[in-house]
Amino acid sequence: MDNRTQEFLTQPVMPLLIRMSAPNTIAFFIQSIVVLTEVWFISKLGTNSLAAVALAFPLLMITQTMSGGALGGAVTSAIARSMGANDIDKAEKLIWHSIVISLGGALTFLIIFLLFGKQLLFLLGGRGEILQESYMYCSVLFFGGLILWLSGSLSAALRGMGNMRFPATLMVCTSFLQVILSGGFILGWYGFPQIGVPGAAVATLISASLMVAIILIKLVSKSVPVRLRISKFLLSKNLFNNIFEVAVPASVSPLLTVGTILVLTGLVGTFGTEALAGYGIGSRVEFLMIPLIFGIGTAMTSIVGANIGAQNIERAETVGIYGGTTAGIVSILIGLTLAIFPDAWIQFFTDDLKAYEVTKKYIQIVGPFYIFQGIGLSLYFASQGANAMKWPTIATVARFLIASIGGGISIYWLDLGIESIFISSSLAMMVFGTMIFISIKRGAWRKESPKVS
Repeated sequence: MDNRTQEFLTQPVMPLLIRMSAPNTIAFFIQSIVVLTEVWFISKLGTNSLAAVALAFPLLMITQTMSGGALGGAVTSAIARSMGANDIDKAEKLIWHSIVISLGGALTFLIIFLLFGKQLLFLLGGRGEILQESYMYCSVLFFGGLILWLSGSLSAALRGMGNMRFPATLMVCTSFLQVILSGGFILGWYGFPQIGVPGAAVATLISASLMVAIILIKLVSKSVPVRLRISKFLLSKNLFNNIFEVAVPASVSPLLTVGTILVLTGLVGTFGTEALAGYGIGSRVEFLMIPLIFGIGTAMTSIVGANIGAQNIERAETVGIYGGTTAGIVSILIGLTLAIFPDAWIQFFTDDLKAYEVTKKYIQIVGPFYIFQGIGLSLYFASQGANAMKWPTIATVARFLIASIGGGISIYWLDLGIESIFISSSLAMMVFGTMIFISIKRGAWRKESPKVS
């Protein structure tokens, strides 16, 4: 058993969580700053361009959450459990299986987009120039989708080995590159050709391609305990199942999360282009919270997975409760800061008065409920590590139903204002986080986690 896995099984929980979370937290935070910087670049193109990006955001989210969340978490979990059981041969074969699944996922999403992409954007309220800009942005992303899927799965493989620092450092470096490329392609800076909104997608793919290339070099080197060897390219139904038994139920969450965003985007879109742009700014600013949750969550996936693999479930539960509580505290601090001081940051993204007011309303209503989002998302990752996705899946379904049905009823039946949509979203967050936390406290992992095969 390698030293890193041994640390996961024996080191004091809280110091271990902090040390493992820190690299990912910093990396995800910088990545979220990149996202906000891109929004700022796009804001220079006008309100229509902001609305186009808001329209495309759910489709971008589903790609990122399926590749980096569902598949990535499943790969991290499977490799971590194999490492905890001291089965290196199995872990090396799992990397190849993750690559094959990435290829299949990217092709599937591309085909679906080519068949239904424009119709979906139209249903969300896209018309004319807004629809065209949004479609071009999405086209670039989906045609280069394999890069995004490989970036998620290969980074996850390294985290499954307990190597948080390398993928995090690489993400930071490529993020700086992405900012330069985004400014160039969106606004025509530095002598780049100006291609507007699609330029953000081009910048994303170029930086992700560099990340994938460097990770592949890392995986074939002798510096990692689990290597990518040609000799281990032996596909097995059982090993696919090791990934799918986590990835399939885990995919429900990103699909319904995006489904929730799609419904909310459509509901907000009924209030006009400016409202859609304002909602887009507010939802993107949530990325200030996401890196901290993801940093803690991805660390928990590896630590919990290793302990489940070693049959140390009590320690795995302790990691989950400590990590979930920490994520909740951090999230509420961010949410309250944004809600109390909205004028300090909204001005950087728009000078349109209506868009400004919608963003302000959104963050003031939703921000105080970020505590539940922090708890829920972090424990969602931890549950992937435990291979126990029953209650996270149920909680995700509940969140979708409350947000979408509640929002729809409030504006179509009760004829309430846009605030009612945001209230429904907030209540959905509360139910989501509370259900997952209580399930773990009541022993869900002990009941669901299978023996390592």
